[in-house]
Amino acid sequence: MGVFKAAAVQMRSGTSPERNAADMERLVREAAHRGATYIQTPEMTGALVRDKEAGAAAFTTEDKDIVVSTAGKLAKDLGIYLHVGSTAIRRADGKLANRAFLFAPDGASIASYDKIHMFDVDLDNGESWRESTAYEPGTEAVVTAIGGTKLGFAICYDLRFPQLFRAEALAGAEVLSVPAAFTRQTGEAHWHVLLRSRAIENGAYVIAAAQGGVHEDGRETYGHSLIVDPWGRVVAEAAHDEPGVIVAEIDPAQSSAARRKIPNLKNARDFTVNAGEGEAPRLRGAAS
Repeated sequence: MGVFKAAAVQMRSGTSPERNAADMERLVREAAHRGATYIQTPEMTGALVRDKEAGAAAFTTEDKDIVVSTAGKLAKDLGIYLHVGSTAIRRADGKLANRAFLFAPDGASIASYDKIHMFDVDLDNGESWRESTAYEPGTEAVVTAIGGTKLGFAICYDLRFPQLFRAEALAGAEVLSVPAAFTRQTGEAHWHVLLRSRAIENGAYVIAAAQGGVHEDGRETYGHSLIVDPWGRVVAEAAHDEPGVIVAEIDPAQSSAARRKIPNLKNARDFTVNAGEGEAPRLRGAAS
């Protein structure tokens, strides 16, 4: 693609996939009107439903999902790459996947990614989450091409696992994606620093479309969608939790330039850990 404009769409998804698909369409069209040819939506674009029984009623298979069908039509209509950050998809075995989709300008689905790391945490003030009770984790990292640029996939809690992003960077990813529904508590503490760190560590752009505000199911998400360049500079931010669009220019050559200046992807070495007892595991610092 050479230099292109990317957009992150910030949403406040509710419990109705139909309403959320309509909100997605409105915001994606706004982003395309502003010149974006790659547009990313947040994690759980289709619905945020905390109640398991309500979720079971709201979620369906990929071929019947309204967000998936709407996104494919939008990509074709607007001639864009449309990245649905994720939506809940019922798999053939009946289990749910937290799944991202990438649609090409002809409307075809060219890649998908199932979130690998489940958000199973106990935070302060009694806030507790167990994503693994509802979703089956993915097992495969994904890197795909958008034009001549390679894009690496991740979703929300994956952000806290730098080895995923390192593996994708070593596979050639110049742009890393982190669509998310970060809680307000964790977002205020860690959102900016983690996104900037993943960009700096890998000499890659990081694009992170976020959910924001108080949702129908009672949760509160942080917002603050970000686009970070390979030197760790924030080049676009939604400095709030309201629905909206941010746009920034992406120049893949800047990724190459950052990696030439600090070639840590090439300089990494294998090493062992001396923990004082037993046989030390051998860890890999770079692909070989």
